[in-house]
Amino acid sequence: MTSTETSVDDVQAVILVGGKGTRLRPLTLSAPKPMLPTAGLPFLTHLLSRISAAGITRIVLGTSFQSHVFEQHFGDGSKMGLSITYVHESEPLGTGGGIRNVLPELTAETVLVFNGDVLCGTDVRSIIDTHQTSGAEVTLHLVRVTDPRAFGCVPTDSDGRVTAFLEKTQDPPTDQINAGCYVFNRSVIESIPEGRPVSVEREVFPGLLAEGRHVHGHVDSGYWRDMGTPEDFVRGSADLVRGIAPSPALQGHRGEFLVHDGASVGPGALLIGGTVVGRGAEIGAGARLDGAVIFDGAVVEAGAVIERTIVGFGARIGPRALIRDGVIGDGADIGARCELLRGARVWPGVKLPDGGIRFSTDV
Repeated sequence: MTSTETSVDDVQAVILVGGKGTRLRPLTLSAPKPMLPTAGLPFLTHLLSRISAAGITRIVLGTSFQSHVFEQHFGDGSKMGLSITYVHESEPLGTGGGIRNVLPELTAETVLVFNGDVLCGTDVRSIIDTHQTSGAEVTLHLVRVTDPRAFGCVPTDSDGRVTAFLEKTQDPPTDQINAGCYVFNRSVIESIPEGRPVSVEREVFPGLLAEGRHVHGHVDSGYWRDMGTPEDFVRGSADLVRGIAPSPALQGHRGEFLVHDGASVGPGALLIGGTVVGRGAEIGAGARLDGAVIFDGAVVEAGAVIERTIVGFGARIGPRALIRDGVIGDGADIGARCELLRGARVWPGVKLPDGGIRFSTDV
C-alpha cells in the first residue's frame, strides 16, 4: 500500500491543546497558545487544515487552559468540513494522561495524536502509511535536526524500529528527535493508566520497549518547528507567509508579507521578512516591519521600526519607536522614540511614555 492508497477511514486525530504557554507570556494571558494568530490565523487552524487535507475528518481536542475559547471559535468543526469534539482536562495529566483522558471520545482503531504547538510540513498520510505497513503498535514521527542536543533523541535500527528514548545529551547518538506526532493502536491507549499524570516519553514508550512491543519510527527531514518561544513563533509565522512552511489554509497567500482584510498601510511603509498585519491594524507612513507579527487592531505609528517582534491585539507603537526581538502585550501603549531590544516583553495595558525607555545612548 502506497501513501496515496493509505486508508484513513478508521483513523481519528487527537490534538493536545491543554498547555498554558508560559514561555509566550504575556500573549497567552488572554488566549491559549494554539489560538494565537500565526500568519493571521489561529495556529490550530493550520494544523486542522493539514489533517483535513489528509482526509481525516474526526477530531478530538484535549483541552484544559481556557478550553472554552477553542469551542467558541471552531464549534463542531463543520465550517472546515470536520467533526470536532472536546474533552476537558481539569488537572494537568501530561502527554500520556491527556491521550488516555480522551479515550471515551475515540471510536477508531487507529489514532493520530498531535501536540498542538508544533508547526510541521510532513505529509500526514505518509506517517499513517508507515504505521500500517510496518505493523507497529505505535509509530512516532521523528525529524532530523542539525543540532539535536537540545532535544531528546530517538534512535532506530535498520528496520526502522525504535530502540531507545534518550534524554538531552551533549553527545547525541543520532540526529533524530521526537517531533510530537504519534500513531497509536487504540489498544495501547486503553493500557495507559487512567486519572493520573503520565508521560509518553518517560513512561509509555519506554515501557512498551521493555516489553518487546513494536514501536516504529517515521523519519524525515521535513519542516518542523516547536512554536513555544517568541523567537520560534515569529519565525514560524514568517515561514508560513513565505511558503517555507506549508499550510492548506494559506493557499494563494504567500510572499514577503501578508496584510489581512481591513488593515491599512501608509505610504512609504516597508513590509518584509514574512511580516503579517492583522485585521483592522494600522501601519503608519514610513514604518519598517521586518518579520513582524502584528495582531488585529494594533497600531504602528509613522517611522516606527519593528523587527522580529509580536505586537498584541489593540497595542500601539508610537512614532519612531524601535522594537527588536520583543513581545508587546494586548493593549499596551509604547510611546514615541522608545527603544526596546533583546527580548523585552511588555505586559498588557502597560503605557510607556514618549522616550521613556532606551536601550542605547543614541539620540
